[in-house]
Order: sequence, then structure tokens, then C-alpha cells
Amino acid sequence: MKPVRLTFKTQPQNGEWNDLERCWRAMDETPEFSGGWLFDHFYPIQEPRVDGPCFEGWMALAYLAGVTRRLTLGLMVSGNTYRHPAVLANMCATLDIASRGRLQIGLGAAWNQPEHDAYGIELPPLKTRMDMFEEACEIVDSLLTETTTTFHGKHYRLTDAYCEPKPMQEPRPPLVIGGNGEKRTLRIAARFADHWNFPGREPDELRHKLDILHRHCADVGRDPSEIDVSAHLFEPLDRVASVEQARGLRAAGCNEFILYAKAPYRIEPLQEIGRAILDALS
Repeated sequence: MKPVRLTFKTQPQNGEWNDLERCWRAMDETPEFSGGWLFDHFYPIQEPRVDGPCFEGWMALAYLAGVTRRLTLGLMVSGNTYRHPAVLANMCATLDIASRGRLQIGLGAAWNQPEHDAYGIELPPLKTRMDMFEEACEIVDSLLTETTTTFHGKHYRLTDAYCEPKPMQEPRPPLVIGGNGEKRTLRIAARFADHWNFPGREPDELRHKLDILHRHCADVGRDPSEIDVSAHLFEPLDRVASVEQARGLRAAGCNEFILYAKAPYRIEPLQEIGRAILDALS
């Protein structure tokens, strides 16, 4: 099995910027953690109210790249409907260079209806959205690796398109695809992902989804060992329960554990639980 990787995810909502920055600076000095994540939403999620503060993910990530030196960083995950994939590819190339090769490109089809309705952004039906997402993954991959990209799809068209300079990481930063849809999401992950994020909690469900992912890999001629597998450990984080959950997910095939934190971010418990997980799985 692949070595265990420990990362954290801070919801950039319903809190103060200074607390978010303080958490990232502290985790950058915590060697047990190798990376950090934000989400990509304009409204707070999983809350009874949507009018609280919520920092824009890509702008926040760019700033945090400048005040950290070691952590990999990314959004889990960037909603495809929010930005044209060619624009996103240019953003990714710039941020990978600015962070000295630390970007992880999280990609998803998007889902949050209230944000789309409020901002007048179309949220197509699921099938259309997945078709758009698959095209977007192909476009981002090509723009970051090829000299020019010509793509004439159903939803996007590019003609002799440049994306320069290329990112620092070669052949490009890792593509991270989140979601567990068996027919489309896992097939798209088999085609493009360097890292798949399992959004569930149960080891048996993870085993089932990995079986399907591996079948899709066989269909497209991909070695499934090329794809990292991550899962979240959600709040309330508890030392004993989190270690037990990590053990089960590790046995099922997970190699990255993302400790989820809400504002105000409690840094010491994150550090302590992370160390306990690494000790248990080493």
C-alpha cells in the first residue's frame, strides 16, 4: 500500500480571516501534515443560514500559498460551472509557479443550487453537468501539458489555444477528482485523476467504490495504482474515534486522510489527532 499522507481542510466560512491564516501558518510548521485544502463555495454550506462570511477559494488559496513554504494546497474541489476550464487552467498554471510547485488541482462538476440561482449561473441537469465536467478535465489536462489545444466538444470549443507558461510540476499538477458516482464520476477519475477523493465514511462503501474505479481503469487501460485515494475525517474529531475510522479506511484502500476543521480552527487538537493517526498506522 502507498504511504499514509495526512492533510487538513479548513472551511473558509463563518469565521475570521486572521484565524484561517493563523491555522495555515501553524500547520505549515507541523511536519506530520503535508498539505491543506479549502472548498470552492460563495455561500456557507451545511449551515442554517447562507448570509454569513465565506471567503472565495481560489483567491484565498493564492494568498495562503504566499504565507506558507511547504504545504501542498488545493480546493476540494473547484466547481466546474463557476469558471471556464481554459480560464481555470491558466489560474492553475500561475498558482503552481507562484507556490513553487505545490498545487493540487481539485475538480468537480458542482452542485450548489442556491449559489447558482443567486448569481445567475446556470446549473444544468446532472447528465449535462457531467458531460461538461468530462470535457473540462480533458481541456485542463491538455492546456497544462500541450503546446496548443484544439478541442471541439459539445459544451466547449478551443482553437489553437495557448496556456503559457506551463506549471512548474511536470507533466502538470496532480488532478484531484471528488465524488462517488459509479457510472460517470469514477469513469472520469479513471481517465484523468491522479487522486480520487471518496466523499463517504464507511470502509465497506470505499471497497465497493474502489472495485468499480478499478474496473473503469481496466476499461481505459489505466493502472489503478497511479491514483491516490483520500477520505475526510469529519468533525467532531475525537482521538479514539478518528484513529479507529482511519484504520478501517486504510484497510479498505485509503492512503490520504483529510482532517476537516470548521471555524474557529482548533489547531492543537488537529495536530494531536493527526499524530495519533500516523502513530496508529505506521
